[in-house]
Amino acid sequence: MTRKFAIQSANQNRFPAFHPAGRAGASFKPQHFDAIKAEPTSVGFLEIHAENYMGAGGPPHAVLSEIRTLLPVSLHGVCMSIGGLDPIDPEHLSRFANLVERYEPFKVSEHLAWSTHDDVFFNDLLPLPYTDETLKRVCEHIDQVQEAIGRPMLLENPSTYVLFSESSWNETDFLREIVKRTGCGLLLDINNVFVSATNHGFSATEYLAEFPLEHVGEVHLAGHDEQEDDEGAPLLIDSHDRPVADPVWSLYETVIEQCGPIDTLVEWDSDVPDWPILRSEAIAAERILDRHRGRQQNVKRHALHS
Repeated sequence: MTRKFAIQSANQNRFPAFHPAGRAGASFKPQHFDAIKAEPTSVGFLEIHAENYMGAGGPPHAVLSEIRTLLPVSLHGVCMSIGGLDPIDPEHLSRFANLVERYEPFKVSEHLAWSTHDDVFFNDLLPLPYTDETLKRVCEHIDQVQEAIGRPMLLENPSTYVLFSESSWNETDFLREIVKRTGCGLLLDINNVFVSATNHGFSATEYLAEFPLEHVGEVHLAGHDEQEDDEGAPLLIDSHDRPVADPVWSLYETVIEQCGPIDTLVEWDSDVPDWPILRSEAIAAERILDRHRGRQQNVKRHALHS
């Protein structure tokens, strides 16, 4: 299903309407503001977590307003509880929609997960059973979000640590069906793929071969923590507190080689380093994007002259 959304805003084009066009970006942390301001073109875009900016004003908004004049911004929600049993909190959704209107992000995304139940908030992104009932609920919630923000959103694949025996869909088919029913796009988190594949013993490469890559509007990369479970088997945690691991870089290059340049975000949310370290991770992604951007251009030139 293809849906059209009319973005209605009295504030449209208050900020530059630039787009990163297949570049690499980084998570925005306020401690990096001065360094970014001094050299804004060192990254393609910045991502902000919506929940950090749901107050009406103050220093966070002053800083973000200035950043938004320098760079494109993507808005990433972490508390919408798209997969929750309860209805989406209307006040939270209203604040989220207000941020979309206020800052005109070039991408808006949330997670295939849940984090609230019976007025209790869990500080985590919890997994879902992939059933027909879950599918219906997730799609209803995505429709509600997209109606509120007046545009399609991107839905991120989860990192998981448990599987549900009642699941009747595999994850890639579940995501493909969500796109079909709602018209949303996908945010492919490659670190999440690697974490889940390691934890559950399946092939990350085979998973990506089945993933609906044609609907991916953004890619996430991040670091993970390596632990062991009670039986000594590898257990990876999507910690966002260190550089991207080599196997994740390898999977990323495979995806970009197949799809061409896609807006790519390097996440780093805990034990945040100085800006040059985070920027170097984004630059590493940029090199991969540039390499395959060049190949795409060569193919196009060859096609024009053949």
